[in-house]
Amino acid sequence: MVLETPSEYLKITENMPDEHMIERFYRSMYRIRRVEEEIAQIYPTDKIKSPVHLSIGQESISVGVCETLNPRDVVFGTYRGHAMYLAKGGDLRKMIAELYGKATGCARGIGGSMHLICKEKGVMGTSAIVATTIPISVGYALGQQYKKSNVVTVSFFGDGAVDEGAFHESMNFAALKKIPIIFVCENNSYAIHSHHLSRHHSDNICERVRSYGIPAQRIADGDIFAIHEFAKTEGERIRNGVGGPVFLECLTCRWKEHVGPGEDFALGYRSRQEVDCWIENDPLEKLKSLLAPHVSHAIESEIEKEIKDAFQFAEESPFPDGKEVYENLFKD
Repeated sequence: MVLETPSEYLKITENMPDEHMIERFYRSMYRIRRVEEEIAQIYPTDKIKSPVHLSIGQESISVGVCETLNPRDVVFGTYRGHAMYLAKGGDLRKMIAELYGKATGCARGIGGSMHLICKEKGVMGTSAIVATTIPISVGYALGQQYKKSNVVTVSFFGDGAVDEGAFHESMNFAALKKIPIIFVCENNSYAIHSHHLSRHHSDNICERVRSYGIPAQRIADGDIFAIHEFAKTEGERIRNGVGGPVFLECLTCRWKEHVGPGEDFALGYRSRQEVDCWIENDPLEKLKSLLAPHVSHAIESEIEKEIKDAFQFAEESPFPDGKEVYENLFKD
């Protein structure tokens, strides 16, 4: 399914998923949204010791994909990885502690927001350098192919990664070796402040991917149901040992600045109207409208308690010992 306009989102309601699925989607998306809103609120206090790249507005992509995965399946991501980490089941306490630079963080306080990992839940790591986890994810999926495993590997990245040589090398190698992997491009149109049409002649990422022999599809409006259906179908194909790589481009919009909790319209590279049209069609609000008020309220109350606990845990956790700087430098 290729959805090209926000209004087409509503057509999916004709074949509405069951209420339990909608509740799961809403719980995960609301959790991510509220966690990042709290991060944005606390960030100016300097309690958070790491730069943060918020994915507010982009949550439906990670949730739609990760809701089709199991704990054995793995995901690789970018520095804008909070949504992916949480959607895949990453520990919230450990994530917030990591942002605070605390020893109880998922990377022991030395990685920060851009280097999240939770291997027990299949979050294999995020990276601060654009496109670097794409070839790593291909290598991991190649290993699973050799093992004849039914583990699903998913590689998340932004549209800026498409400019990197590592992306093209990975597409070519994955197609050549028929590697079982799902590539997910979270296309919010900007590599920092550079619009993709200022970097490329045409809006044709999927076309370029198809030139390598990889099936590619675009979903244009953040429709979580369409994203989920695509990931479910392709994940089942991989589990059944059928075929090689596939590519999903999801058009989306980050509501906040590239890095940090604020707005960036004064910089002049994009307009408020460009973002407002996405806010008006917020997938989170659309999900909420499909739930009874008492159901959404119960979900929200539970998550608010979890978020409060996670930030308190981070506040009370110790910083790493000074000797940490001498550890993990050399292989024993």
